[in-house]
Amino acid sequence: MKLLRHGPKGREKPGLVAPDGTLRDLSGVIADIDGTTLSPEALDRLRGVDPASLPALPDTTRIGACVGHVGKFIGIGLNYSDHAEEAGMPIPREPIIFHKATTCIAGPYDDVILPPSALKTDWEVELAFVIGTRAKHVSEADALAHVAGYCIVNDISDRAWQAEREGQWTKGKSYDGFGPMGPWLVTADEVADPGDLAMTLDVSGVRRQDGSTQTMIFGVATLVSYLSEFMTLEPGDVITTGTPPGVGLGMRPQVWLKDGDVMRLEIAGLGHQEQTVRTAPA
Repeated sequence: MKLLRHGPKGREKPGLVAPDGTLRDLSGVIADIDGTTLSPEALDRLRGVDPASLPALPDTTRIGACVGHVGKFIGIGLNYSDHAEEAGMPIPREPIIFHKATTCIAGPYDDVILPPSALKTDWEVELAFVIGTRAKHVSEADALAHVAGYCIVNDISDRAWQAEREGQWTKGKSYDGFGPMGPWLVTADEVADPGDLAMTLDVSGVRRQDGSTQTMIFGVATLVSYLSEFMTLEPGDVITTGTPPGVGLGMRPQVWLKDGDVMRLEIAGLGHQEQTVRTAPA
C-alpha cells in the first residue's frame, strides 16, 4: 500500500493511493497514519478496504508528511561510502546518529523557508524507514519485521549551523521545514530490497544527486538493530538513513540553496517530492 496524509498543515487526514492512481480519503476508516495504525495487524485491516469505496480527493488537495505524531525523528550521518569520500571523511566504524526536531517535518511539496541567519543551506535526498512495532534489543535477523514502510525525506541542512558553530549537528538539521517527508509511506511488503533503490535530486533543473542505496554503509536491518541497543524504537518513529554524493557541501566551489531554487527528489518506487525555496520575510 501507499499511504498518505492530506489537508491543511496540522489538520491532516489519512488517505491512500488506489491501484488506479487516484488519491482516496481514509478518514472514515482510521483517524491518522501514525504509530497507532502501523502495526502488521492494522495494516492488514487496511488492505481489506476497497479503495473504490473511499471518497476521491480533489486534485488541489495538499499532501502532508506521510506520518503523523512522530515521536522520534532520527538521522544517520555519513552513511554512504561515496558521500563520505565526497566530504573527505573516513568511513564510520559505527552509525553516526543525530536527531532532527519533529517540528521540522513538512509536506513533500511545501515551500522551504530559509532561516534569516542561514548561510549554507544544503539538500540531501534520503531513504527513510518508519517503525511499525516496538523494537528494543532486536537482532539484525529480526529487525526488518519492525519496519512498517519506507518514504523519501529531504534532510535539509544548514552547514554553517551544523559544523561551524559549537555543539551537535541537530541545530543544523532542525529548522522549521527542514524535513519534507513523503509523499507516500510505502509499506514494507512493496519494497523488495531497500538496499537497491535508485535515488536522484535536481536543483532548478540541474541533476545534483544521482545515487543508489547500494552504497549505504549500514543497511536498514543493521540500523534498526543498532539503534534498538541504545533506545526503544516506538511505532511511528522515523529514521532517515543518509544521502549519496552530490550535496552542495561537496561541490567545488560549494553551492547553497537560494531564493527561487526548486528541489525535485525521487526514489524508485517511493514517488517524488518538489519544494520551492523562499527567503524568510524581513
